[in-house]
Amino acid sequence: MFENQQIEVDLLPKIDAVQLKPISEHYLKIIILNKLLLYTFLIGVVVAGKFMVQKESYQAIFPFALGFVLFFCIINFVLALLAFKKRKYAIREQDVIYAKGLLVNSITTVPISRIQHIEESRSWLARKFNLSTLKIFTAGESGSDLSIDGLPHEEAKKINDYLSEKVNEDN
Repeated sequence: MFENQQIEVDLLPKIDAVQLKPISEHYLKIIILNKLLLYTFLIGVVVAGKFMVQKESYQAIFPFALGFVLFFCIINFVLALLAFKKRKYAIREQDVIYAKGLLVNSITTVPISRIQHIEESRSWLARKFNLSTLKIFTAGESGSDLSIDGLPHEEAKKINDYLSEKVNEDN
């Protein structure tokens, strides 16, 4: 016999009760370096335009263009610093949780039973700071369903081993 009982929303587990762990502070250095490279490029393009474009109209708007780019860089940098504090994760018995975002806050939960495979990767810059990225893939999607950047390398290895063991246990 088919049943479809209503569930009391107040009785459901609360995600707010989960103690989320922040990612490594060293990852902030990678974010800052990447942002500084981007800002250097943007400011360089505007300044190079001053010397390469001889039109009076560009020369007249150059201070405004440079001011706009500097303003954009400062706002973007401040938002990146504030958003960094929102990057947190938790590994539970049945799932993995990752929270991020400042203006748009998102919490992603991936049940361990849905995980197909896990990948640990390290860019050359992440290796310098002894960090890793953990990518979690689930069935039916292309690309990773969850990517946690900025994990200490040893911790990422432990999480990878734990999740791999749990996934292989279920299969």
